[in-house]
Amino acid sequence: MRPIRPTFAARGGRSARRRTSPALAAVGLAAALALTVTSCGPGEDNAGGEPSASAGQAADGKIVIPDHLKDELKKHGVDLDKWKGGAWKDWSKDDWLREAEDYINPIIEDLWDPARMRDAEQPDRPVGNDISGDQGVTDPTPAPVQAQPLKTPYTTSAPEAGKLFFDGPEGSMVCSATVIQDSAHPGKSNMVWTAGHCVHAGKKGGWYRNIAFVPSYNNTDRPAAEIGDAPRDEITPHGVWWGDWAQTSDQWIAQGGPTGGEGAPYDFAVLHVTPEKGGGKSLEETVGSALPVEFDAPAAPEIASMTATGYPAAPPFDGQKQLECADKPGRLSISTGDPTMYRIGCTMTGGSSGGGWTALGRDGKPALVSNTSIGPVTAGWLAGPRLGEEAKGIYDSVSGKFANQ
Repeated sequence: MRPIRPTFAARGGRSARRRTSPALAAVGLAAALALTVTSCGPGEDNAGGEPSASAGQAADGKIVIPDHLKDELKKHGVDLDKWKGGAWKDWSKDDWLREAEDYINPIIEDLWDPARMRDAEQPDRPVGNDISGDQGVTDPTPAPVQAQPLKTPYTTSAPEAGKLFFDGPEGSMVCSATVIQDSAHPGKSNMVWTAGHCVHAGKKGGWYRNIAFVPSYNNTDRPAAEIGDAPRDEITPHGVWWGDWAQTSDQWIAQGGPTGGEGAPYDFAVLHVTPEKGGGKSLEETVGSALPVEFDAPAAPEIASMTATGYPAAPPFDGQKQLECADKPGRLSISTGDPTMYRIGCTMTGGSSGGGWTALGRDGKPALVSNTSIGPVTAGWLAGPRLGEEAKGIYDSVSGKFANQ
């Protein structure tokens, strides 16, 4: 969701009440909607949990963090007493860890329990913004395509797809994400693709906290009222995977914002994850699949169809169900000089941000070619960045960082 950012608002939402949401960030040529939903405002999401080997939360609410991480956090000027399950009542701009090298995300075992996951997606009102003066190649606005529910269990119908949870200054937020292949670890990838605004707030903020990925979230499509009491293996069939490293584009960090479309053509990110409970298998081995990433996919006119997948959480959706839209892509230009984005008709809303877009690769097999970035408040279409050299550089950097591990 960066540069021209069509129709949504990037980032997560804000908490109008105690619970809030939007953050998908998409702006369109007209209004902007945040597709990342926030919820559980400050003071209501203080989930407990026993301390883990990496980091945990003690009975007094203070996080238990290994000494080496304490030293790293103090080096960045972070007040450890404020790092409490996302309940940051006194969180200020100075608390952002902003630069690319500042990413820190200690595991807090059992923080993301089913009830907290459910409550992290009650979106508040969308963020709107009008955009005019579009330049470059933009095709006519596509007709809305009704999002369709995926078959359950998701572990079979879409094993690579999942939901991303994270905390911001105003509460808990959600996005969507996809397991991707890692060239350094064939068949054993621990890499996940999502939108830049799902991990970093952009030019006026920094890295979000407590970022965790749940593949095949709510695997059997239980209604929201049953999520809190459901067996964990139904809500998190493959467990919770914490982002031990994240990387997004320099353009998103420098330009990105919740509305206006700035940075949208560079609104992508790669996460490297590790299992909360430990274990010897990789994410790819655990879910049984991972998508290749196509960094030189054809231009929109040459692609017959693209499919966007995600967990939309803004009305009329509630974030508990995985849906998809398939459509022939068109082109959307946010600003002169920035890459033209892909655009499809789709009624998915906030929360679907970061979800993977697939198309048939040059080998005739499905490949990830984009991710949901922005869209209009009216939720009739979605736009995603066309992945090129910048995206490949981020992918290569994350892969290389863990190549010998």
